[in-house]
Amino acid sequence: MRVDCAAAGPSINPPFMVIMVRTGLCRPSGRVKLFCALLCTLALLQYFFGSSVYHVDYNIFQYYWTPTESAALPANDVEQRTVAILVSGAEEALFVARNDSATNDTLTTTSTAVELSATSPMMKAQADNLEQCPLVPPVLVGPIRVWFDYPSYEEMAKLYPYLEPGGHSKPDYCRSRHRVAIIVPYRDRDQHLRGFLHNMHSLLTKQQLDYSIFIVEQQAGQTFNRAKLMNVGFAEASKLYDWQCFIFHDVDLLPEDDRNLYSCPEQPRHMSVAVDKFKYQLPYGSIFGGITALTKQQFEKINGFSNDYWGWGGEDDDLSTRVSLGHYQISRYPTTIARYKMIKHTAEKKNPVNKCRYKLMYKTKQRWLKDGLSNLQYKVLSLELKPLFTRIYADLLEEESLKQLSDSGIKC
Repeated sequence: MRVDCAAAGPSINPPFMVIMVRTGLCRPSGRVKLFCALLCTLALLQYFFGSSVYHVDYNIFQYYWTPTESAALPANDVEQRTVAILVSGAEEALFVARNDSATNDTLTTTSTAVELSATSPMMKAQADNLEQCPLVPPVLVGPIRVWFDYPSYEEMAKLYPYLEPGGHSKPDYCRSRHRVAIIVPYRDRDQHLRGFLHNMHSLLTKQQLDYSIFIVEQQAGQTFNRAKLMNVGFAEASKLYDWQCFIFHDVDLLPEDDRNLYSCPEQPRHMSVAVDKFKYQLPYGSIFGGITALTKQQFEKINGFSNDYWGWGGEDDDLSTRVSLGHYQISRYPTTIARYKMIKHTAEKKNPVNKCRYKLMYKTKQRWLKDGLSNLQYKVLSLELKPLFTRIYADLLEEESLKQLSDSGIKC
């Protein structure tokens, strides 16, 4: 006597499903036949390319198929989307995963200026009655192509017409498990920014995130302060939407694997584990720079970044110390997944080495509770919800900050 394969699905591992069908222990329905065929295809891909395409390789996820996993999408859409991913590749999956009607919407390339005194969220939340998205997004394929072309902003607005003002995106058919703000400190790297936006919108959409990208830029003429820009981005983004977590992201790092999930971490997560510039190895064990992910509660508990690192260097090590002082542990995905390519660039004269960094790092344990979000001072000069991102332009009050630092006994 044979059982129905679909009814048996929730209780068994996917490979055993294939065995049951092949040996005649269960009656395969149309959907089960398609599932088994796809699973066999994935197994062949794993065999030839040496990378798991089906299983997510880190411990926080173990993906088992059930008939209700994709209930948020009509069956035809699920099958069409899955086949399109396998046939066309990861870079095409984005367009299949979205609502096709979005491509017919009228394109707008103008930005919306936000009233700086506004206190209510400016971005639209998802409907509460949507089913929650699957734990593991169903369109992930593993290693993906990194695009080193740099489309214009107008061209990208046509590529990603579903984006809401401010570069805000969320799934059409299910309620995202993670509301994520991507905070990017920026200065005079227009080409890098265009490449970053092109790669990131494609990736983040596939991961079924409720997200927006915030580009934070400081007033011209000031010494670059990456850490303080991060704090400003956190503070201003929090006013626009109820974000659960924040990913602080350098503009020149582009992900190579879509299983590198930009989700909310249980422990502060170092995302850029394996970078091509460093031969895909960690420079040192405590590194917490490049790309870091923290929940809102975690970031507030460690008092954010220091505000006093003017120039290059030191702020990421300071943050690593704060994570330890907050009784957290740095988490990482495996190097086979958390891989990035760095856009090549020359050293910037406008970002000199911070000669004061070692003095500051030496006193992190004494200063971390009073230097950070708790004493953050700045002036927002403009805030624009552009089609691809939210731009925050701020005066970081460099002279006032350096005077306060000198008065505290640290002279730079």
